[in-house]
Amino acid sequence: MTTRSRAEVVAEVEKLGVVAIIRMPDPMALRAVVDALAEGGVRALEVTMTVPRAIELIAEIAPTLPSDFLFGAGTLLDADTVHRAVDAGAQFIVSPVFKPEVVQAAHQDGVPAMPGCFTPTEILAAWEMGADIIKVFPATSVGPGYLKDIRGPLPQVKLMPTGGVSIDNAGDWLRAGAVGVGVGSALVDTKAIAAKQFNVIADNARRIVANVAAARSR
Repeated sequence: MTTRSRAEVVAEVEKLGVVAIIRMPDPMALRAVVDALAEGGVRALEVTMTVPRAIELIAEIAPTLPSDFLFGAGTLLDADTVHRAVDAGAQFIVSPVFKPEVVQAAHQDGVPAMPGCFTPTEILAAWEMGADIIKVFPATSVGPGYLKDIRGPLPQVKLMPTGGVSIDNAGDWLRAGAVGVGVGSALVDTKAIAAKQFNVIADNARRIVANVAAARSR
């Protein structure tokens, strides 16, 4: 992978439109999952800290990925882990919550920060602090209309819903104004991983990439 500036990484996330969120109990299958996502056309991947040995796995896999990949770390809750993840090769940092120290640590290391926010007040506070993309989380309990409502008074904010995003509704979120979507279990099927049916993940990746492209072509 090549070294990119914060702005370049953000632009690439927007261009790709899909960030695959990898949460899995068996770290041994991570490489196969990454390869399956790549085969299906997903090029932005987020390995969460809930994966056993996540930092070590990022360090092992990041140097082996093609230059057009974005490899990030998720579920970051403190500055120390942010620094360790970036040192291991993470190109962007995602958190389920808005913690200023996480945003600051990511920026100190020269990578984008994507904090999790839900209310308009949280979203604006994180954006004014310099967050690069706001992860709207959990988006499970709201629909694309919520993003459209937020963007009415806050059109400058880059929003990425996570939670509740499926392969079939990903395009709806893009049409509502999201710069991209974060997709976990709907894309990275844990049952398929357990059964070593990585072709299912590749097929899921192809479908969501196609749906995002279709949404943007309208």
